[in-house]
Amino acid sequence: MEEKLLAAEQTLQKYGQEHLLNSFNSLSKEKQAELLDAILTTDFKQMQELYETTKIKTNFENVKLEPIAHVTKSELSSEELAKYTSLGEDAIKAGKLAVVTMAGGQGTRLGHDGPKGTFDLGLDSHKSIFEILCDTMKEACEKYKVTIPWYLMTSDANNESTIQFWKDNNYFGYPKEAISFFIQGKLPMIDTNGKILLDEDGTIKQAADGHGGIFEAMRKNGVLYDMKEKGIEWIYIGGVDNVLAKMVDPVLTGLAISQRTLMAGKSVVKANPQEKVGVFCKKDNRPNVIEYTEISKELAEAVDERGELLYGESHILCNQFHLSALEKISQNKLPYHVAFKKASYLSDKGEVIKPTEPNAYKFEAFLFDAFSTVDNMSILRVKREDEFAPVKNAKGVDSPETARALYKAFYHMN
Repeated sequence: MEEKLLAAEQTLQKYGQEHLLNSFNSLSKEKQAELLDAILTTDFKQMQELYETTKIKTNFENVKLEPIAHVTKSELSSEELAKYTSLGEDAIKAGKLAVVTMAGGQGTRLGHDGPKGTFDLGLDSHKSIFEILCDTMKEACEKYKVTIPWYLMTSDANNESTIQFWKDNNYFGYPKEAISFFIQGKLPMIDTNGKILLDEDGTIKQAADGHGGIFEAMRKNGVLYDMKEKGIEWIYIGGVDNVLAKMVDPVLTGLAISQRTLMAGKSVVKANPQEKVGVFCKKDNRPNVIEYTEISKELAEAVDERGELLYGESHILCNQFHLSALEKISQNKLPYHVAFKKASYLSDKGEVIKPTEPNAYKFEAFLFDAFSTVDNMSILRVKREDEFAPVKNAKGVDSPETARALYKAFYHMN
């Protein structure tokens, strides 16, 4: 312990983060060890560099932005639809598809105490989001006569409770051996002066590193190796909160195979210029997404000669990757984006501070930044009412109420 403490002190002194040991002596032996391990495994140089990025405002002045080509599913001819479906079904039936669901979030914004996936959508059946997604997966397995490997990415905060929930519900009838869990990465949070925050328990305050951290997490947790061993070629990656997500889609798979692309994504038409969604685009001739927090009003409202939004292809976090692309992406860190959040912390005096205004930066990698590693990707525009019913907010847009209504309408429930 003494050697570790000395090493930690030297590291903190080098980077001006000595305050992290202010409450050290008041911690239990277990928490002391946890804090020292966290200090000795934190990349302080990286955190220093990330702090500098908080001073830079995003702009696209020196960036070439263009709309991206897409295929509209509802406008495909019967021949085209049959072609893509056949190509995709052949791959699925041959066991070449796996599904990854990003389920690291808590249901805090929904007023739910627990992982978001355990949230009861409010149907008469009282099914949780996890069970709703599982129904979709079971249906696909039955249809294509195959057991599809399903990987769920959790977080430190909800891993144990998520696994227990699945066990308690007997995996909702899905083959237990086909389900795997792995934990996403995290990064320290820092204040406006670049100081790393201490959590209320006296250890370093950390936050999940965003859905873009999934690639590195899949490599570090052996998921990519496991997929390779199983002969998987295509991997669908989506969020847990879209209860209409079509995770096993032969048309999407077939489109990518036909167009010979290593990545594919689904889009829905943006509801209005101000809708809070990222949009697909070409950035410096490569596929990308402009996040809603980063797009200017002028770009958001730009229209083409038909009056349609130039940047109207909403990224709905329904993407598919070839395994070879995932292996390449996982070797390199994606850029981090800055979010200014409210975060409670332990002050230098050992007091718990619960701010009422944003006070800390968290850093998140975005999955769509991986798109720029290829020259082109396939975009399939689908109907919102068929495939996009997210559960994000307690009330209003993208709430349980709106998701429930879309779900019931799709399945013709009263």
